[in-house]
Amino acid sequence: MALEKELGQEEIDALFQAARAHTQAAPEPARSRVLPWSFSRSGQISNEQLRAISMLNDIFARNLTHHLGAWFRSRVQVSLVSAEQIQFSEFLLRVPELAYVCSVRLEPLRAVSVLQMDLTTAPSMIDLLLGGEGKATEPRELTDIEEAILSGVVEAICRELTTAWQPVGLSFSFEKRQMQTQTPRLIPVSEKTLCLSFELRLAESSGLLNLAFPAVASNTILRRLAGERSRQRRHSIETRRRMVELTGACRTGAALHLPAVRVPASALSNLHPGSLLRLNLASGSPAEFRAGGVLLFSASAVGHEEHRAAHLTASREAKP
Repeated sequence: MALEKELGQEEIDALFQAARAHTQAAPEPARSRVLPWSFSRSGQISNEQLRAISMLNDIFARNLTHHLGAWFRSRVQVSLVSAEQIQFSEFLLRVPELAYVCSVRLEPLRAVSVLQMDLTTAPSMIDLLLGGEGKATEPRELTDIEEAILSGVVEAICRELTTAWQPVGLSFSFEKRQMQTQTPRLIPVSEKTLCLSFELRLAESSGLLNLAFPAVASNTILRRLAGERSRQRRHSIETRRRMVELTGACRTGAALHLPAVRVPASALSNLHPGSLLRLNLASGSPAEFRAGGVLLFSASAVGHEEHRAAHLTASREAKP
């Protein structure tokens, strides 16, 4: 005989509350988040690496600005425009029809990079080196003599690159000018290259100076830059303690003197030994204690044993 039981409203509400609490307590299964990925993004320059590369190339741009300015006896401005990783085929698409393209040997990697310079600046450079005023002309193909003159400029660029890139141990040496049809043979067109772009401004012209490093060189550069930065950050506790100790032993100039006042020139002209010069200061005005020319404290002159001393009374906002 089956027993039937009718549930009251309170019992029904209790069952619903228990089921709702069990549902809320059960954790939802973790779902993996799927994002689209492009394999062309692999190996891209990180922000930290980009800052390190930009720092080296800012040094190169500044040194090249001074070197070419002194050589041309004219105002020259070289500035970094961009640093990016792109395929060599994309780099070739950016090269204009009239351009100076040459190969540059990278040692000790025994690799070849590509240097490209817009011919918009070449006539001005050649005119300045021949004693002219650097007047700009329409871009055109160079003669053999003009090409020989411009190769000297490229050699100077390579010397400044070697100086700036000493931290990564690379040296640059100019090889020869390359025809644009031969340029794709220097680096595989599908290879990812490190491309550096600079703007070169002369008296009446401006153009781009571009450098493309092959993958073997760009990977070495990025790896050495990362290693150099990590070495700079790694200092043992003993090294830091020693640095603080040595810094604490350094001496710096310090002075305790009255605040600056204005004195009539007539009062100075009548001074003689034994004169009393009245200063426009209250008798209780504190002196100023300066270290390295920087105002640090208000102070009073006191004696300490056999020496004079400064009694620091109040901190002052540092002013040059």
